[in-house]
Amino acid sequence: MAGQNGIFMGIDLRCQVNNHTHRTEEMDLERLLVRRGQPFSLALQCSTPLNPENKLAMVLHLGKEGQVVVKVLETRAVHDKWWFRQQGAQSEVLLTVHSPADAPVGLYSMTVLLLSPDGHILEQTTLETFYLLFNPWCKADSVYLPDEELLEEYILNENGILYQGSWNQISSLPWNFGQFEQDVVDICFEILDNSPSALKNPEMDTANRADPVYVSRTITAMVNANDDRGVVSGRWDGKYDDGVPPTRWTGSVPILRRWSEAGAQRVRYGQCWVFSGVACTILRCLGVPTRPVTNYSSAHDTDGNLCVDYLYDNQLESVSEGRKDMIWNYHCWVESWMDREDLPEGYGGWQALDPTPQERSDGVYCCGPCPVKAVRDGDVGIKYDAPFVFSEVNADLVTWIVYPDGQRSQVSLNQKTVGRNISTKSVYGDYREDITKHYKYPEGSVKEREVFEKAGRRVSQLKAGKGQLELKIKHAQAILGTDFDVIVEVHNVGGEDTVAQLTVTSNAVTYNSLHRGECQRKTASLTVPAQKAHKEVLRLHYDHYGACVSEHNVIRVTALVQPSGQQSAILQEVNISLSMPQLHVKVVGDAVVSRKLIAHISFTNPLPITLRGGVFTAEGAGLTSAREIQAPGDIGPGQEVKVKLSFKPTRAGLRKLLVDFDADRLKDVKGMATVIVRNK
Repeated sequence: MAGQNGIFMGIDLRCQVNNHTHRTEEMDLERLLVRRGQPFSLALQCSTPLNPENKLAMVLHLGKEGQVVVKVLETRAVHDKWWFRQQGAQSEVLLTVHSPADAPVGLYSMTVLLLSPDGHILEQTTLETFYLLFNPWCKADSVYLPDEELLEEYILNENGILYQGSWNQISSLPWNFGQFEQDVVDICFEILDNSPSALKNPEMDTANRADPVYVSRTITAMVNANDDRGVVSGRWDGKYDDGVPPTRWTGSVPILRRWSEAGAQRVRYGQCWVFSGVACTILRCLGVPTRPVTNYSSAHDTDGNLCVDYLYDNQLESVSEGRKDMIWNYHCWVESWMDREDLPEGYGGWQALDPTPQERSDGVYCCGPCPVKAVRDGDVGIKYDAPFVFSEVNADLVTWIVYPDGQRSQVSLNQKTVGRNISTKSVYGDYREDITKHYKYPEGSVKEREVFEKAGRRVSQLKAGKGQLELKIKHAQAILGTDFDVIVEVHNVGGEDTVAQLTVTSNAVTYNSLHRGECQRKTASLTVPAQKAHKEVLRLHYDHYGACVSEHNVIRVTALVQPSGQQSAILQEVNISLSMPQLHVKVVGDAVVSRKLIAHISFTNPLPITLRGGVFTAEGAGLTSAREIQAPGDIGPGQEVKVKLSFKPTRAGLRKLLVDFDADRLKDVKGMATVIVRNK
């Protein structure tokens, strides 16, 4: 063994030098973290120069039980083998170790051996460990991305933006990915170790970790806790008392730590942006270029017919049964960059991966990786899960009225509603980049229709011809806590007066279309003169909607006009996102590593009611782990509350402190402060 009357005195992993060269220094400087396909160096310390007749060799073990054994020799091997070069200098031997660009990622243990001329082990070093990660800077790696600005964002940026709201009122949610925070890399591999494949056949799973397609698909299954020892449990019914409301999270790190510290127990609760944020953290940490994506008016097509069918009775009560098709106001997933050597040429690049548990794929709640190009071109036979992703951005929305006798009438067809303003954060700053063109050709274009036919989609037609009446819904910017007007206009474009029945409802819904309760309803009998319009005003009072509005603060207004006679009924629907207040966050002090800073956080209650049980949550990569501060008592209407948070930055650079405020009747209030931290 090293240092016991032998030649080997020890081994220096040269963590600072190697981690800097491999762009992992933000993760750790005390442990060795390197990227595959790129050499790293070790210093073997010896008591005397080595006998030239003896040889050095290395043995690597990979896997939880060291199932995979790699022997490393001092011979330049073909590109798919490990090898090393040695260079003696007095009492040290510098070993330059070369890993293949398709080596499995994971935690390796390593021993250096001294061999006699006939191959017997004379001496060996004590066991050392290092992590090997994917390498998007290496041309031979299947995650290679030849653009430094993109890598700066999609691998190295620990802060980001997740987009929420609605297609015509987009809001941004700052998110702390924190992929380089302490122990996150350990947790990422712990997640892989807890996958069903790893538990069932560890040796095969370890070998498969060379492939980013396999690893990323495993992550989409493991981020949700539906089938396995996954990380986050999803919930959408508003009942979060036995966990954390999804809106309270401001980053991935507290979720990952909570899962690990509880012994791989699911963390309650998440929704789509939480799943995508956690998946983005894990994949960036492992070295796979990844970005979060938001699709507005996203279809969840449960029966695979590329149509989302809404069924109402003639009083505008939903009569859909069983598993309902739905349009989500928005839906978040991630894209990861990789070659697809398992597919015909041309499908490499961005791959859609969706960790939110919606439908099973190969019997498991996971989705992807699906080439974005396959979605755009209608190649729905390409794996994985192309038909589902295609429908998320392309399905038709068809609305039916079901009459008491069981007859149904199609009252609206919208082929342009689904898949709008598909968004991700720009690599050039904190603003939105629209990537819709990557997923679909322009609406109504010849190419788009060709793609629909290629995907086997029957192009829907509105069953009835155009009638005399047209319907529009208008509203001003609506602010949570205030009363506001919604105007329904019924236009008669025909040459005769028309008698009709108008029904207008407003419902509190979640961002993914679950109903939480009716706010108000209005019915009116109309006579609309030829070439004129009738305007009906529905005033929405906070007294009515405040009690049932969801934590997503969305009101859905639906209007149905039923003309007398043979004309068909018409339906229109809008989702109104209520504007939210913001927290004010100001950081005071000299921003230096390990020196105390104070954040002043203030909030003014915008609602006409008293808020109770208020809690502030703050975190920031390189600034502070997640902290909670209770609000000092109840907060009356219009009352301002102020709290302070002291913390000591742990890492230099541009850092962001993210703060959330939740109370009994108001959730998801966010604030942020940017801090530039210097080294001492």
